Amino acid sequence: MLTSIVAVVVVLGGLIFFHELGHFVVARGMGMGVSVFSLGFGTRLFGFKRGKTDYRVCAFPLGGYVQLVGESPDAEMPEGFTPEESFSRRPPWQRMLVVLAGPVFNFLLAWLIFWGLAYTQGAQDLLPVIGQVTNSSAAEEAGIQTGDRIIEIDGVQIAVWDDLVNRIETNQGSPMFLTVQRGSELFSLSVTPRLQEKRNLFGEVKTMPMLGIAPKGELLSRELGFFAAAVQGGHQIWEISGLMVMGIVKLIERVIPWTDMGGVILITELIHKEAQNGIVNLLALTALISINLGILNLLPIPVLDGGHILFYFLETVTGRPLSQQVQQAALKIGMLLLLMLMIVATFNDILRHFK
Repeated sequence: MLTSIVAVVVVLGGLIFFHELGHFVVARGMGMGVSVFSLGFGTRLFGFKRGKTDYRVCAFPLGGYVQLVGESPDAEMPEGFTPEESFSRRPPWQRMLVVLAGPVFNFLLAWLIFWGLAYTQGAQDLLPVIGQVTNSSAAEEAGIQTGDRIIEIDGVQIAVWDDLVNRIETNQGSPMFLTVQRGSELFSLSVTPRLQEKRNLFGEVKTMPMLGIAPKGELLSRELGFFAAAVQGGHQIWEISGLMVMGIVKLIERVIPWTDMGGVILITELIHKEAQNGIVNLLALTALISINLGILNLLPIPVLDGGHILFYFLETVTGRPLSQQVQQAALKIGMLLLLMLMIVATFNDILRHFK
């Protein structure tokens, strides 16, 4: 139990802290003033002052924050800072970069984790070995059997199961010529995929070409070099980010029901579970949450980083900032929307817990 509590504090606190570190690094790199850089919230427990910044540790360890000098035009200038260091006096593109740095650091952290896992654990690919053939399917009628390994399709080498799936899904209804290995024997056969209905990852019923086969589950493990692992980490970030963005779109379109949305309670339960399964699983989950945090913060909702980026973009286009009245109204609407989403997510988490 203690391990799980520590894992929750370290993962959630670390992710928010790293996000704020992004704001801090870019702000200081551009010469903006930072009066406070805090690990945690609440009462200051201890810390030190270096330069003009108070580096502190606070009582509530989940996360942290950065206090920029002159975050709003009417903010008082702290003692020791000059007007040139004020955030609000900088051109909008600089403010945009500071705000953008938080989500970017979330993606950076996820990439570093995936890079490290790929380098130390290697990569695993699903082999194109048939584990199941559906009755009366195109595959069965063509003579494909359980245990067959697909070597080539139309002269193109099939190394992993994804290669096989991609060739089938992009087929336009024409015959496919397969090279198949059965035991020590190699032979060729022809099969034409049939259009069938199937639910995709988001639960949508789609019509797509299918052979009627499923993988056996045999895996190919391979070691990755230092730079190959970095590329693999980047590839994982790209794929997972795409799925998460599409998930948000499907949620808005009501394809994914709102009851599937989860919040802090669900995240805490997942961290607790993966903490029991070992450090590798916990790190992988941390990377997923970090990507999710980065994407959510980029949504153009006032109070989130994406909302501020939108404000600064509009200022760049129009040549003048939005009025304080408009900004305050937008922030209130954004806060209300965020609060409603948090209530829905928490309600779903509670219902899910008791089911």
